[in-house]
Amino acid sequence: MTSLTTRRRFIEIVPFAGGALLAACSPKTETPPTPVTSTAPPVATPSPVPVPAPVPAAPPAPEPTAAAEPKVLVPLDEKDAQAVALGYVSKAARVDKIKFKNYVAGSQCSGCALFLGQAGDTTGGCQIFVGKAVSASGWCTSWVKKS
Repeated sequence: MTSLTTRRRFIEIVPFAGGALLAACSPKTETPPTPVTSTAPPVATPSPVPVPAPVPAAPPAPEPTAAAEPKVLVPLDEKDAQAVALGYVSKAARVDKIKFKNYVAGSQCSGCALFLGQAGDTTGGCQIFVGKAVSASGWCTSWVKKS
């Protein structure tokens, strides 16, 4: 025999061997012997009367949560690790134009699609810096023009 036919034979046998191994290792459950009964017809037992389930009480009205109140954003520090990694500056005029070649003059956070502040706000939220307030006149490498 060649090694190819032995491999084929091995592959044919493996599923059956695995099934036999599982059958041999699985716990044995023996069914109790059935008692010998008389030939008399079985007696019908009355079925239990269903008891209605208790009706749950209405849940109390939810209390106002912190999400309902306006969220206070923490001002983003330019030395924050994420801000440094994205080249954030609070004044777009201070962008290092040599280091950040993708900077376009006039681009700032207030004109970014990721800026969550309203028109005329000096600061606002940002989808990149979650929970932080960015300067409307700031800039970072994630800047995307509003459409």
